[in-house]
Amino acid sequence: MSTEFIIGTIIGLIGIIPIIIQVVKWVKKPNLSDLMKKLVDNTLSTKTHRKVLQEMNVILLRAGKHISSKYINNFVLNKRGKEAVFMDLCLQNDWEPSEKLCEMFMNVDYPSLRKKYWDMKNSQQEREEPTADAVEKVESISALTKVKSVIYLSELLQERFPDCFNRLTSILRKHDVEYRLLKGTKDIWCRDYMPIQTESGKFIQFTYNPSYLKGKKEWEDSRSDVREVCKLNNIEAYFSDINIDGGNVLICDGRAILSDRIFSENPDYEKDVLISELSKLLECEIIIIPAQNNDYTGHADGMVRFVDRNTILGNNLATEYKYWREGMQKVITQYSLKYIDVPFFEHNDRKHPESAIGIYVNYLEVDDLIVAPVFGRDEDKLAIDIIQNAFPDKVIETINYNDVAQEGGLLNCTTWVVNNK
Repeated sequence: MSTEFIIGTIIGLIGIIPIIIQVVKWVKKPNLSDLMKKLVDNTLSTKTHRKVLQEMNVILLRAGKHISSKYINNFVLNKRGKEAVFMDLCLQNDWEPSEKLCEMFMNVDYPSLRKKYWDMKNSQQEREEPTADAVEKVESISALTKVKSVIYLSELLQERFPDCFNRLTSILRKHDVEYRLLKGTKDIWCRDYMPIQTESGKFIQFTYNPSYLKGKKEWEDSRSDVREVCKLNNIEAYFSDINIDGGNVLICDGRAILSDRIFSENPDYEKDVLISELSKLLECEIIIIPAQNNDYTGHADGMVRFVDRNTILGNNLATEYKYWREGMQKVITQYSLKYIDVPFFEHNDRKHPESAIGIYVNYLEVDDLIVAPVFGRDEDKLAIDIIQNAFPDKVIETINYNDVAQEGGLLNCTTWVVNNK
């Protein structure tokens, strides 16, 4: 082999190296679903988000679509998740969220988003119709948008606890809060078996098979069939095989609090994998707090509640067990949380060993209203004052809910709140 041939070959190889590099870069170039994850990453700056949209636009141009420059230049993520941003992209750029487009952006088809898209488009067309009753239609639509949330209650609550049901619904009517009754339920604790609504509006229906309902036929028989309940009440949800009760999920501004009971309820999952999967499903940073050993459900909503992203109300730490107090202190430090102590007390009742009487933080929060339990104790006034100070812009109503509380839950447990996104 001649020296000239070897030199020529080397020069030829050197010449194609830039081409190889460009091919490798193109192969590694992120697709739309990868870019979508970056677009809804709230740790990135708005400037970076807009650059991501520009990258998306290059890919979309090849598919015959484009993102308007006005949309890119004005884009701000705020608190939105993937579904909300994707829907916004479709509406603002006049794309139907077809099966192909959903899979390009979201890696899965979303028929519910398609329906929502056409509902919104049709509603917009109706508002633009220059008919004689146009003003009336606009006023009607405007009135509807003011209805932010709907409260759902099990039909069994009205049947089994009519006094508590009437007290609660009377308060809801007083404040013009819409409520509806759920069909097909087998117990009153609808928070636990109904889907979790993410901040983008998506419904995640987790598996409802809690360990505390196992061991007795009457307990097993009281477990609602979540698929049947969703079907009977026309609720479209994404179903997950992760076993979680809704009372153990608290969401606020990109964060979710759950107790470590989720690990024992999902033994087939590695802890890191479970947290990662929950973060994707709930579109939140996951914060794990210790469950209390004396609480058979292990639900977070019996221990703490969000005031805002960085502030929580919780049972008075000074009077809690040492293991729980120290565990919570670690969480508070790790996530830079402000913890506001709320009084609580244990109510010993032989007839009702699982009584929830004494837990003030298990209140109902809906829009600008909080309905909080009171128990006829000296602690009532202090607890309500603390809640009011934490939520100065909300109306606080109190309620005697003891008949329900004796059975092991309170207001958050017996209500399912749907936010109209």
